[in-house]
This record gives sequence, C-alpha cells and structure tokens, in this order.
Amino acid sequence: MWASDVLSLLNPWWEGGRSPTVEEWEDKEVRWRPSWLRQLSLEPFSLNIVVGPRLVGKTTGLHLLVEEQLSARDPLSILYLNLDLAFSLEAFKSLIDAYLRMREARGIGSSLIILDEVTSIQGWWRLVKGYVDAGVFRRDVLILTGSSSLRLKGEVELFPGRMGKGREVTVYPLSFREYLAVRGIEVEASGSLEDADVLLPQAGRIRGLFEEYMETGGFPLSVNRDPRAVEYFIRSLEGEVLRVGRSLDLARGVLSSILRAAPSPVSFNSIASSLSISHRTVREYVELLSGLMVLGQALHLDKAPKFRRERKFFLRDPFLARAISMWTATEILEPALYEWVVQEHLLRKFGAVYYQRDSYEIDVLADDLRIEVKAGKPRRRYPKRVKVLDKENLPLFLALI
Repeated sequence: MWASDVLSLLNPWWEGGRSPTVEEWEDKEVRWRPSWLRQLSLEPFSLNIVVGPRLVGKTTGLHLLVEEQLSARDPLSILYLNLDLAFSLEAFKSLIDAYLRMREARGIGSSLIILDEVTSIQGWWRLVKGYVDAGVFRRDVLILTGSSSLRLKGEVELFPGRMGKGREVTVYPLSFREYLAVRGIEVEASGSLEDADVLLPQAGRIRGLFEEYMETGGFPLSVNRDPRAVEYFIRSLEGEVLRVGRSLDLARGVLSSILRAAPSPVSFNSIASSLSISHRTVREYVELLSGLMVLGQALHLDKAPKFRRERKFFLRDPFLARAISMWTATEILEPALYEWVVQEHLLRKFGAVYYQRDSYEIDVLADDLRIEVKAGKPRRRYPKRVKVLDKENLPLFLALI
C-alpha cells in the first residue's frame, strides 16, 4: 500500500494529471528546454546516466521529457522516482518491484524508467545492476541522475557493457552563450574574437546581459532571481558534504582559503598551513568539491602540466561563486570573477585549462589560446599571440568562442 501511494504521488500522469514541476516551470519568467535532453538515448535498451550539481535543472528537464513522451506512450509506461524520498535500499526495491508487478498486469512491454538522485541511496547500483543482469530492463529505457559526479562517476565504472545504447551526460549551469540564447540572442560560434564586428548591432545588449549573467549565473532559480536560490544552494552543498562524511567547517575553510588567494595560484601546502591541517586532507576536500562541480582547477603548464606546482582554482559559475562567498564570509575580488568565467567557458570547450608564469604571466591557456584577463584596461603590452580580455571585449569573446 505504501509503495502504490508513493508511485501515484510521483507519477500524476497515470491518472490524467500533469506534473507540478512542469506547471511551475511554465510560470517562470525565464525558461528553456535543456539542450542536454537531446543527448539522451530513448531507444531500448538504454541506460543513461545524467550527472550535474544540485539545482541545475535535472529534475525539471526530466519532467519536461515525460510531458513530451506522453503524446506517444501509455502514461503507465513512464515511471518517475525521486529517490530522495526512498529512505533505504529496501524501500527503493519495494517501489521498483511494485511497478514491475503493475506493468506486467497491464501488459506493458516497454517502459521509460527515470530514477532521479540515485546517489541518495547507499548501494543503489547493486539493485540496478542486478536487474540489468537479470534482463528485467531489456526492453526499457532507463535514465539515472545523480548530483554528485564524484560518487556517481565512480559507480558508472561498475556498469561495463551494461549501458546498451545509453549515454553518460553531464549537465552544467548555462554558459554565457547559452544564457544569451535563452534571453533571445543567438550567436553563431566563430571561434575568433576577430569576428566581433558581426556582433556590433547587438554589442550593447550583450554587454548588458553579461553584467546580469555575472550576478545570476546559469542556474534556473538564480536566472529567475528567486530569493530562495542562495539558501537552497547552500543547503544542498552542505547536504552533499555531510553525505560523504566530511566536515562542513573544513569544506568552508578550504574554500575560504582559495577565495582569499584568487585569482593567484595556491598550493595544497599553503592552504593546509592556513588551516593547520595536512596537505592530504586539503587534497581530499579539493577532490570532493571538484567532484561536486563546485571547483575547477588549472595546472601550471610548461612543456607539460606541472602537478606539483601551485594551481589556480576557480568556482564554476558566477552565482555559485557569490553563494560560496556568502557561505564562507569571504570577499571575492572582481578580477577573479572575470577570470573564472573565462576558465569555465574554455574548460567546457576544450576539456582542460592551464596557466603560465615565466617572464610574464598568462592567466588562461586552452588548446592554442593564450588569454590574459583584466577587470580594467591593461597597463602593459603582451605578445601578439596573447589575447587580452577586458570588460568591453570579454562578453563578445564568450559569445563567439
């Protein structure tokens, strides 16, 4: 009885209702259909795994997918479970088994099964892997999501050859170029700042939207200026840290040390010294925060990346940065915010970013790009191959690259 009540609550379309999540989305002033939905495989058998930070819009995207699929599928063939509501592996199994019995009784041959926030359940993969190996889902499409890429990606390796046609998809907050598209400005990526002239008619509006983006970032709640956004983000981050048995005080301390040093490089030993902890503990917290997609890292690059040198850390979204600043009571320098948005943009495009310090410093290296980021006008000359970005041309660079 408990299982059937939960299933009915989470799947209102079984009884002709609509998803409250979709109705709430329709009421938003700024809304968009997430582009990552196009990456999912909807052909059986598929086991898709979707990772991304909390509040990035994974759940809303999945409910929009359900709404679209209802036009072509039996509503009872679509199962959505939010596993934040399942308090144990046994409860998870009870919900799955109740659905399997129901669909067999109804003669449903193929289902779309969405398991949202699977990492809320310790050992979730054992149950899913067991059913996959037994062929229970051989005619189904599964979509599994998790907010902690650190934990989830480690467990993905337990599914070798078991994902069928499925894919692993990473969900990010909106980049500035995506933010422009949501706000009605479509820019074709040319890959070169030299093409900025084509943006001349829209340059003023692009710069204005960039200032807004630096306040709101790319999370749905913050883009819509929801006053609850900061509180929700901090609560979710604290929950993730506690869930893996780590200390909130140490997580806050590591982040505060990074913010105080930014945008300069800093070593694990330097952070450890400031907190009176070991450099190994610092490394563990950096790995955790990187896995949660809070922190990015840029290694020093000589002829090869230097893993033992100081590294630059960056927060991966402007809203996230401001929320972390409030959580740690640590001010962020404006030059750091501008450098971070460039580092994140190029990290997504090229997969890795670096910095260089020789006779002169280069803030960001990615592929064949050499970038120096200045909050104001540059006071010195740089080699021709180094692109200098300031408040005027930085928004255009992000729009084009």
